[in-house]
Amino acid sequence: MPSRAAVDGPDVPAWTDAPRGGHAPPRGDRRFWRHLRRNRIAVGSLVVLGGLSLVCAVAPLIAPYDFDAIDLAAIREPPTAEHWLGTDDLGRDLLTRMLYGGRISILIGLVAASLGTGLGSLLGAVAGYYGGRVEEVLMRFTDVMYSIPTLPLLIVLAAIAPGGAGSIALTIGALSWMGPARIVRGEVLRIRALEYIEAARALGLGSGRIIARHVLPNVVGPIVVAGTLTVGEAIIVESSLSFLGLGVQPPTPTWGNMLMDAQSTMATAPWLSIFPGFAILVVVLAVNFLGDGLRDAVDPRSGS
Repeated sequence: MPSRAAVDGPDVPAWTDAPRGGHAPPRGDRRFWRHLRRNRIAVGSLVVLGGLSLVCAVAPLIAPYDFDAIDLAAIREPPTAEHWLGTDDLGRDLLTRMLYGGRISILIGLVAASLGTGLGSLLGAVAGYYGGRVEEVLMRFTDVMYSIPTLPLLIVLAAIAPGGAGSIALTIGALSWMGPARIVRGEVLRIRALEYIEAARALGLGSGRIIARHVLPNVVGPIVVAGTLTVGEAIIVESSLSFLGLGVQPPTPTWGNMLMDAQSTMATAPWLSIFPGFAILVVVLAVNFLGDGLRDAVDPRSGS
């Protein structure tokens, strides 16, 4: 019968390189940060994303105006020293609304991605580990969900549910688990055939413990990538719903409903659409670049 040491070793994810004799290699967290620092694009994306999130989070403290403060004497003013990004159709300061809108848009992306990635990872791990009828049922259900056009379904659900940020985030998250489920299931199918999984079974460890302690820690890389991609997708989906008037409802600003408000003035007041659109572009690109960097740092072999 295999020793417990043969099983407990793989508790540490593959990227930590647990000691195999001789001098211990650098700790896993040090290796992680060293690999991440080498990826300048990922580090820059982390700085940009962290900076934007921080600035938006403290918007009530630094915003020069209230986000719903109307000034009919300053309607559609271009960027000036008083209004750095200009004003909108009601004379509201665009910079202030950008800051407050970023809080909602980024928060919706994070909550939706956490929900979708968590649910997808759990279902994918269960399907890949148990196989057989369990895998067949779960993956056929995943295929059915994939066959349903997501945006039209979201439009229907958003029209039924109240247009609050919480309900929008939950709705997007509940419909974004299929991709992570397939990714995790594929990795688990590979991992479950490895020797240490067989050793864990021989020692009598339960399936739940094996999945939690020996399987999921070794699919961190794909989960991280899936999660970061889902953040960007969730922000785009929220912006699309808000652009259609089915997302977070005014006067609460999001980058999406700011674009909706600006669609009739794109030719005469282009700054109203340029700045929110550019913010969405920057955040989505930063999240995707950061996801690639995290994947390579978690599992350096994936970048080779």
